[in-house]
Amino acid sequence: MIIHEIVVSALAFAPYFCPKHCFMQDIDWFESWFGSPYYKILYQNRDELEAQAFVEKLLQYLQPLPFSRMLDIACGEGRFAVQLAEHGYDVTGIDLSHPSIEKATAYENEHLQFYVHDMRFPFYINYFDFAFNFFTSFGYFAHDRDHLMAAKSFAASLKKDGLLVIDYLNREYILERMKPAETVQRGSYAFDIQKRLERNHIIKDISFTDADNKHRHYSESVAAFTLADFVTMFRQAKLSLVGTFGDYQLNPYHPLDSPRMIMIFKK
Repeated sequence: MIIHEIVVSALAFAPYFCPKHCFMQDIDWFESWFGSPYYKILYQNRDELEAQAFVEKLLQYLQPLPFSRMLDIACGEGRFAVQLAEHGYDVTGIDLSHPSIEKATAYENEHLQFYVHDMRFPFYINYFDFAFNFFTSFGYFAHDRDHLMAAKSFAASLKKDGLLVIDYLNREYILERMKPAETVQRGSYAFDIQKRLERNHIIKDISFTDADNKHRHYSESVAAFTLADFVTMFRQAKLSLVGTFGDYQLNPYHPLDSPRMIMIFKK
């Protein structure tokens, strides 16, 4: 009995590490797509300078104290986490993708660590001053219960009065400008992309022929959440919305015209 109680207590305050299929039978789209080499090929033109400028703007607005503890949720290969750490903060990055974290660990140092972790499950509890979820790295799940699990996990990681920043697509802006079909050329790869709104998710089907002349297909599925959806969801996680911006320059948010929906929640 004593041993059992010690184990339960330890698990409550330790990162939740789980074999890949212990809580799901099928591989989710984001696990197979983000873990493939073709994801980086398609999105190779993402603007690193814009990302760096966004981090600078955020830090100017947030004014973190020196050595603040920060969590980068769904950190990918760590580009945002590295930038945060370069400003002198104690940064931890988590992501479900083993290949991404394997690459990110090359940047580790005394103030920057990376872990393979599912955002739906608790990480360190009441530990971080700030948590960040960059570049529409939320809304991936098929069921709202999973999104709520993730929201509560985000909240649990923060200290009292801690801040969570979520950088998300702006539903109305995206739907108004969405191209049903297009072809994107990346070197020798021609990615045929089809987009649609289905069951309140923006679906992107990606088809192409690889270097071995094999046909490949991947999908992306992101919930078309509104600002009101986020407020309701994160209120259940006991977080309150305290700021909203519409782009990476932190200009005011307008539901119809803003390219992004950047939200700041407080615990």
